[in-house]
Amino acid sequence: MVTLDLRHVASPAVRDLLRLVNQPDFDRAKQQIERLGGCTEPVRLTGHTTTADTATGQVLRSYTSSEEPTGSLLTACGNRRASRCPACSRLYAADTYHLIRAGLSGGKTVPDTVRTHPRVFATLTPPSFGPVHNRPTTPGGDVRPCRCRKLHGPDDALLGTPLNPATYDYEGAVLFNAHASALWARFTTYLRREIAAGLGMTQKAAHEVLRVSFAKVAEYQQRGLVHFHAVIRLDGPDGNTTSPPPYATVAVLTDAVRAAAARVRVTVESDAIGERELAWGEQLDVREIAAFGADAEFTDQAVAAYVAKYATKSADASGTLDRALFCRPCQGRGATLLPHGTPLPCTTCDGTGQARPLSRLAVARHVRQMIRTCWELGRLPEFADLKLWKWAHMLGFRGHFSTKSRRYSTTLGALRTARRAWRTEQARSHAGLPEHDSTTTLVVGRWDYLGSGYSPGAALLAAAVWHRKELQRQFAAEGGC
Repeated sequence: MVTLDLRHVASPAVRDLLRLVNQPDFDRAKQQIERLGGCTEPVRLTGHTTTADTATGQVLRSYTSSEEPTGSLLTACGNRRASRCPACSRLYAADTYHLIRAGLSGGKTVPDTVRTHPRVFATLTPPSFGPVHNRPTTPGGDVRPCRCRKLHGPDDALLGTPLNPATYDYEGAVLFNAHASALWARFTTYLRREIAAGLGMTQKAAHEVLRVSFAKVAEYQQRGLVHFHAVIRLDGPDGNTTSPPPYATVAVLTDAVRAAAARVRVTVESDAIGERELAWGEQLDVREIAAFGADAEFTDQAVAAYVAKYATKSADASGTLDRALFCRPCQGRGATLLPHGTPLPCTTCDGTGQARPLSRLAVARHVRQMIRTCWELGRLPEFADLKLWKWAHMLGFRGHFSTKSRRYSTTLGALRTARRAWRTEQARSHAGLPEHDSTTTLVVGRWDYLGSGYSPGAALLAAAVWHRKELQRQFAAEGGC
C-alpha cells in the first residue's frame, strides 16, 4: 500500500483521490466508476434487492448497497445534454441515431421496405424579430460583410445578437419559443389536410390509404430562437409496415409541407403587449432523402447522424444556461424581479426566488435580456400557463427536443429495455448464476435516493475514464485497430 503525507498535496480533489486509492476496497470503487463509462453526475441509491426462484424458493442472488465502498449504488444520470454529462448524452445520441435510422432504412422491428416510402428532410425556422449580426455569403460561398459593415469571423461573439437591441422584439422572440411546440402541432394538422387536398381527396379518404409519420429535433440558433429539423415520411394505412399508394409521391409531400408551413398561425393576446400573431419564418428548407449509398447530400445515414447530433444539445449552445434559474420550492411564484435584476426575497422559502441576480449571470447581454423578458412576461397572468420563469434558462422554450409520431419507428424505451436485458444477462453470466425461467424468477427490492455526484477524488477518476474512452473512440474512428 502506498503511504503519502496528504498534507503536502495542495488540491483537495487530489487529496481525496489519494485517500480513495489507499482504501482497501479501491478496486470495487473503481469498478463502479468504470461501469458508468464516465458519467459526470451519477445518482446515488441506497437499498437492497433479492432474486429468488418462486418455483423452488431458492434465493438466487442477494445484494445490498452497504456492500459498496461508499455505502451506495451508483447509476448513470441519463442526462441527454452534452453540457451536463458527455457520457450519457453520447448514449442518448446513439439511441436517437438508431431510432431515426430505423425509420429511414429499416431495422429495430421496422421492415426494410420503409426505405421505398416518400420521405423528406424539412427545416422550419423562426421569423425575424429584428436584424442581427451575421455572416452572409455570396452564391459562390464567399463571406460578405454584415449590415454593420464588418466582416465577422465564425467565432465572433456578436453573431446572432441584435444590430439595435433597443428596437429588437424580445417579447416576440420569447413568445415564439414558448409557442414553438404549438406551432409544430398545428403544422402537422395542416400537413395532413394539405396532402389530402393535393391528392384531391377528403381527409377521411386520405386517412384510409396513407399515414404521415415524422421524427423531429429542436435546435437553437445563435440568436437564441428555436427551429426544427424533421424527417417526414408517407406510409400506408397501417404505418411503416405498408406502403402508401403510388400517387402519394415526394412531390406531393414537398408541396404539402410548404403549404402547411405557410398556413400556421398562433395568435397571442395580452393587455400589456397587445396582440401578436406567431408564424414560421420564410426560410423553409425541404429536401428529398435519398437512399443509403446514393450520391446525394441527404441520405439515410447522413440525416440520422445530423438529427442525433442536435438531440443532445440545449439552449446552452446559443450561449445561455443549462440549469433552471427559478427557486425550486416556490418555483418563482413568490419572487418579484426588480428593474435592475435583483429579486425580492421569496416569502415561501425565505430564499431569493432566483438562483442568481440576472445582472450577475455569465451570459451575453442579448441572452440576459431574453431571460429578463421571460421573467417580465412570466409575471403576467395571461402567460401563467407558459411557465416562463421555470423555462427562462431555455429562453422560453419548454417543449421536448426530440419527438416522433407513434408509427415512425421503434421507441427510445424499447431500445433501453433491450439494452437493460442484455446487461442483466451479462451480469447474470458474470456472477455465475444458472439460467432460470423468467416467469418463475421474482426480484424484490427497495431503493431510496441518497444524492447525486461524486466525491472530488472520484470525479477526477470519472473524468479520466471518460477521457480514455474518448481517445479509444477517436482512435477507432481514424481506422485504428
